[in-house]
This record gives sequence, structure tokens and C-alpha cells, in this order.
Amino acid sequence: MSTVALRPAGPLSRPDPRPAPRARRVLVVSGAAVLLILAVLASFALGSRSLTPAQVWHGLLVGDGSEPSLIVRELRLPRTLLGLTVGAALAVAGVLLQALTRNPLAEPRILGISAGASVGVVLAIAVFGVGTLAGYVWFAIVGALLVGVLVYAISARTRDGASPVTLALCGAALDASLGAVVYALLSVDARTFEEYRFWVVGGVAGRDVTVAAQVAPFVAAGLLLAVLVARGLDALALGEDVARGLGHRVDLVRIGGGAGAVLLTGAAVAAAGPIAFVGLAVPHLARALVGADHGWTLAVSALLGPVLLLGADVVGRLVVPPGELPAGVVTALIGAPLLAILVRRARVVTA
Repeated sequence: MSTVALRPAGPLSRPDPRPAPRARRVLVVSGAAVLLILAVLASFALGSRSLTPAQVWHGLLVGDGSEPSLIVRELRLPRTLLGLTVGAALAVAGVLLQALTRNPLAEPRILGISAGASVGVVLAIAVFGVGTLAGYVWFAIVGALLVGVLVYAISARTRDGASPVTLALCGAALDASLGAVVYALLSVDARTFEEYRFWVVGGVAGRDVTVAAQVAPFVAAGLLLAVLVARGLDALALGEDVARGLGHRVDLVRIGGGAGAVLLTGAAVAAAGPIAFVGLAVPHLARALVGADHGWTLAVSALLGPVLLLGADVVGRLVVPPGELPAGVVTALIGAPLLAILVRRARVVTA
């Protein structure tokens, strides 16, 4: 009996034995940092009301109540901080999930985490009457964390244990099931739908500084876990037996990486909604630039993720003035062609 499977091509299936030179990697990280600075400056300066660098600087430092100062402090500072936080979280979560599932098409939705956050938001609005983003962000985080734990618990009780394939299948099943629950609740409650649709589009506009502050501890914890498991992920890419032979505890690597991905995705989705393709596109770009070493890949992804998200936010402000497109719409428009390219590059084999 023949089965058809997608076998990832490139560094996820077989790490390049000739890693990029350290000097090149340092240069890439430096270049990514410069791009991030430029993206931050663009986020402050560009929009329906463009500002000069002097006005941006004056607004940040002085805050004298003038129109440019109010634009910088009240509108663009919160969305820039949130773009930095959410972009880094989604990109690093994508690296972790692609490594843990050994699937080049994996992104933060694959473990059902986004669906868990969606259920949390809907319950907060429909059951508890929460009507502000700062209020239901906590429900979204709890929902994402609970679903992440549930996916791992179900996978661990299967015959193959919490293997990459089992995790992906359980996550996809829960994502579909929870999505049906969300849409059922929305279909019978118009008020919940009106509140929910603002969040589900995905974006960094309309949030205040408190939202970024609320999710920052979860993002920091997720980034720390990612750093701690980076070497273990390098070994795991060579195979479980090799990883154990090198002294790594495979189960701990998976638990640490999975927990980091859940924290990062849950916090990002709770704050900005389910923004697509940042966690898919950025890890591939990072690996193309610095190779398969997860330490370097994580560093570059953490820098380029905010670049992509802030860039999408700026583009969304400029394309339909005086209105704007949410950043989630722009990233989806960018990411859909990328997904098609990745599917074409994946090798279909029969066994």
C-alpha cells in the first residue's frame, strides 16, 4: 500500500554540514538590527499624517501636547511597541514549531493555539461581558495555554507518543473543532460577533501601551525557553537517537520548545489577533541567511519578525489613505504567495 507524504527539503530535513561563516552571520544579525531600527523609525514617522524625524524625536522626549506629539505618544508609540513584541514572538514561535514538528510549513496555528486564544476571547465577551481588549487579553492567553497543554497531553498518550506528526495532527484536529465552537457562538450572539471581529482581523492599531505590557512577561519567558532549547533543537534535527547519544534529553527539549512556542503564540495572538504568515515566512528567511544553527536562526528571526510586522503595518497605513488596512491583512497578502512557493518546493515521495 502506498502512502503520499511531504518530505521537507532543505535545512529542516538535513542540516547543512557547511554552516555559514561566523563573520557572515554577525553581518546578517547586524544588518537585521539596522533594518529593525529603520522599521521603528518608519512606524513613528509614516502614516496619514507623516512626521519628520525631528518631530518624532521631539514628541518622544518632550510631549508638549502638540498634534505631532500626540500622534507619536498616543497613536504610534503603542502600536510600535506591540509590533516589536508580537513580531518577535510569532517569528521565534515559528522557528520552534518548524523544528519540533520537522515541518517547513508549520506556523503558530499548527498546535491549535490560535484557536484556543479565540475561544478565550469569545467566552470573555459572551459569558463574562468583557468589552475591552485589555480585559480579554488574559482570557486569550489562558485559552492558548490550556489548548497547548491539551495537545501535548493527548499526543503523549498515543502509541507513538508526542512525535512531530502526532503533535501536528492533534493540533490540527483541535484547531478545527475549536474553530467550529467559536463560529457557533458567534452565530447566535450579534454583540459578541461585533466585538470579536475587531480582534480576529489581526493588527496592532487600536491597542494601548497596557496591552504590550500585559503580554511582555509571557513573551520574555517564551524567548528564554527558546534560547535554552536551541542546542537541543540542533541535535534533534539529526534524529532522536543521535540527540540522545549527544547527551540531550529529547523529552525535555520538546517540552521546553513546545512551552516556549505556546507562550509566544498565546501572548502574540491575545494581543494582536491571529496574524498570519509571520511565523511561517521569517524562519525560512532566517535559515536562508545564517544556516540551520538554531541559535543564530532564533536571533535573526527575533529581529526580522518585527521588521515584517511593522513594515506591514506601515504599508497598511499608506495604501488607502486616510483609512488603513490592518497589518494582518497585509501579512496575509504577502504570505499567501510564499506558502504556494513552499508547497511547490516540498518533495512529494511515495513509500
